[in-house]
Amino acid sequence: MMELSESLQSVYTKERLSAPEAQRLAEFIAWGPVVFQVSRIMLKWGILDMLRHSTDGLTLQEICSATGRSEYAVKCLLEASLSIGLVLADLETDRFSLSKTGWFLINDPATRVNIDFSHDVNYMGWYYLEESLATGHPAGLKHFGPWPTIYEGLASLPPQVQESWFAFDHFYSDSSFPEALKIVFDTHHIGSLYDVGGNTGRWALQCVAYSPDVEVTVLDLPQQISMMSANIKGKAGSERIAGYAIDLLDAHALFPRCAGGLDAIWMSQFLDCFSPGQIISILQRARQVMTAATRIYIMETLWDRQKYETATFCLTMTSLYFAAMANGNSKMYSTADLRCCLETAGLEIETIHDHLGQGHSILVCRKKEI
Repeated sequence: MMELSESLQSVYTKERLSAPEAQRLAEFIAWGPVVFQVSRIMLKWGILDMLRHSTDGLTLQEICSATGRSEYAVKCLLEASLSIGLVLADLETDRFSLSKTGWFLINDPATRVNIDFSHDVNYMGWYYLEESLATGHPAGLKHFGPWPTIYEGLASLPPQVQESWFAFDHFYSDSSFPEALKIVFDTHHIGSLYDVGGNTGRWALQCVAYSPDVEVTVLDLPQQISMMSANIKGKAGSERIAGYAIDLLDAHALFPRCAGGLDAIWMSQFLDCFSPGQIISILQRARQVMTAATRIYIMETLWDRQKYETATFCLTMTSLYFAAMANGNSKMYSTADLRCCLETAGLEIETIHDHLGQGHSILVCRKKEI
């Protein structure tokens, strides 16, 4: 059964728009690709920023002079931006000023990260979204290379694409780390922790900085372990971080045994990279190395538990990155989705911590007696 936070119930269960508003939104969707590009160019060329810093707005000629762009180009952008809602016009002075939407486009860090991620990583690949959804394979990834998933090719992506990918990934996880560290370390003594899908080792470094006792093992693909090792080299606590190369898509690839018993398994923004069947397989293998005292901490941005609908919108759109670019079969999951996977794998949710950082939840899970 679908679960929705109270704020989402009021938005997703009844019609909110008048007929004219709904018609305008339909046209907004129809012109969506160019709406995005106009907005991105207005940011990149600095026009929105100029308007923000102007006292009384700017004329067309002043913007042309400041940017060095042609009157044709600037006029096209300004007129489209009026329709989009990025700028406002003063009919008496022929000056343009920044709207509230334009202000958020400049100043909201999440929006800036999402724009770069959409343009650099996804834009060309989303052309193949229909094929991706029909086949269950990331058809858009061929824009960058022949890999079966984006994770094998991450180290080989163009520098700007890598930068936008990691900025997106780190922005959403890093804001939750301070609260997450307390949840993991302040309740139980954690001497050993597996960071599954640890990527560049940012969480592992946070762990060893927070706790002087913890030993962290990062489990990830060989390419990612190499990147992680290079990233943590020489940094405080790196001697307590080890890497374990594993292809987690291989159902026969088992988690390493931890001498003395494993205290915690950490999975941050990780399970959304896999299909439900793959998630169950990973969780079953995690269960094999757990004791009754081991806890799995799963941090995800669950779309159904968000406090604000805007966050849910961003998450459901992110699912289409997974479809077209990442792997073709995963998404941003709901609570019910993950609960089903956990129960099938022989695990149960002990507690849920909501609204961490940029809308994360942590599911604390234990071994279910079978």
